[in-house]
Amino acid sequence: MKRLLPLAALLPAISLAEPVWVGRFAPADEGLPPPWQVVQLDRDVPPTRYRLRKWDGVAAVEAHAVKSMALMARPLDIDLATTPVLCWRWRIDAPLKNADMTTRAGDDYAARVYLSFDVPPGTPGLGTRLALTLARSLRGRQVPDAAINYIWDNRHAVGTWQPNAYSDRARMRVQRSGAALAGRWVDERRDVAADFRDAFGHAPARVTGLALASDTDNTGETARAGFADFRFVGKDESC
Repeated sequence: MKRLLPLAALLPAISLAEPVWVGRFAPADEGLPPPWQVVQLDRDVPPTRYRLRKWDGVAAVEAHAVKSMALMARPLDIDLATTPVLCWRWRIDAPLKNADMTTRAGDDYAARVYLSFDVPPGTPGLGTRLALTLARSLRGRQVPDAAINYIWDNRHAVGTWQPNAYSDRARMRVQRSGAALAGRWVDERRDVAADFRDAFGHAPARVTGLALASDTDNTGETARAGFADFRFVGKDESC
């Protein structure tokens, strides 16, 4: 009688990439855990406040914005060829009432997750390179080659792409919209390498930073949001 091999022995070995954790928070920590820091983009605008807390059983960052804006940010160096998918959890108390991502006056978000990128040399046109040089002369190297914002919007359909009202080097993607899921944790998963190609028409060189924010300086509103469990995983792997 022939001896049958286990099914696993007949299948090719599958190598799974280990998750790369970039935002796992512990409420017992004093202050924000390194390398996270608050980045105030405009000294004339009050900063959004951030604190660590346990929120409905989730160890998280709470962002509280009152006519304010500041990023909670950290640098990244992620191999997008191996782990191109960003997973995270977030929540909002409510969407903003008067925000409108198509205008500068409405460029506010109850919650946003921001990724900055380097692009391959020679990819931006001359006009874009000159604009980036000017922007960096005014604001320093914090101005990236390109950026994607995943936003919790108040009016546009999920999946909508929109250039940022201040710069077409930043693209906004509506990840959630409206109040239907407000007040609860929502799990997210995005292939950021694929999203970058959709937004800019080519692959990024590398992802250089991650930030989160509640942003209400333009509309003058108040927002509260939570963020947790940021990690990068393989393209075909679950969060």
